[in-house]
Amino acid sequence: MPTDPPQVPALEELLAGAHVVSLPMRVRFRGIMERESLLLRGPAGWGEFCPFPEYGDAEASRWLAAAIEAAWEGFPAPLRSVIPVNATVPAVPAARVPEVLARFGRVDAVKVKVAERGQTLDDDIARVAAVREALPYAAIRVDANGGWDVPGAVEALTRLAGVGLEYAEQPVPTIDGLAEVRRQLQAAGTPVLIAADESVRKESDPLRVARAGAADLLVVKVAPLGGVRRALDIVERAGLPAVVSSALDTSVGIRAGLALAAALPELPYACGLGTVSLFESDITTDPLVSDDGAIRLRDAAADAGLLERYAASAERRDWWLARLRRVHALLAA
Repeated sequence: MPTDPPQVPALEELLAGAHVVSLPMRVRFRGIMERESLLLRGPAGWGEFCPFPEYGDAEASRWLAAAIEAAWEGFPAPLRSVIPVNATVPAVPAARVPEVLARFGRVDAVKVKVAERGQTLDDDIARVAAVREALPYAAIRVDANGGWDVPGAVEALTRLAGVGLEYAEQPVPTIDGLAEVRRQLQAAGTPVLIAADESVRKESDPLRVARAGAADLLVVKVAPLGGVRRALDIVERAGLPAVVSSALDTSVGIRAGLALAAALPELPYACGLGTVSLFESDITTDPLVSDDGAIRLRDAAADAGLLERYAASAERRDWWLARLRRVHALLAA
């Protein structure tokens, strides 16, 4: 059954526990080297509000709902305490792949970013091949973030299939396009499953991708879907296997992703919750990073010293607080 949204606290409550941070990245990811986030402390713990700056207030309102759930309501009871996670390889040159993988320790699955603007398919193939060389037995999935068109996706996935792909995440931007890529790959006997990410979290109707037969599995992220409970509801109603992933979160946001992964009835794939390893530092003294390919479920509390050390500039803090006020007004309306 659909879940009711959490009760929205007063703006003053949110502002009283708000901290804006800017964390340096080890490698460029989504075109940035600094990740900004607004952290909220509530009666149930910490929540993270970090929609990317280009997102509008209506879309960002789901991220705030997720942060409020985490900090004011808490999470559903877990079904498991250890969550398998994949390593994430950004769109780096193939020569840097071993360096990136080394930060994750032993892993059994790797997500590789592809279709980066300004790069070529040959760059993607070299990057994926470098991962396969480094980890001959790992499951490899690629994430195009909708960067290909249908012919380009079919060509790319046909060529990449030779490396052995677990699945391809959001190869094209539209649901109709996903369905067509999936149809063409199946018709050609190309063994690549299609996963929907943006076509779930950025759609007003996140179940449309399942009804259209456009994907073999869903990638679900807590913040863009409005919280753990809403994500659980979407997965249940979609009737497709799910992979839990993150939105380049601090450990506070990763904690919410772990809560979702821990509460799913089935967890057939390693989760994309290892992105704290892409940061130079985190905001907790006990970061939620992978240990031998998994993260043990535990809480994440922001450390006062780290919040101070990585506090955003006054100008950026004002920008985020203004955004919080606008988005709160939408949720409370």
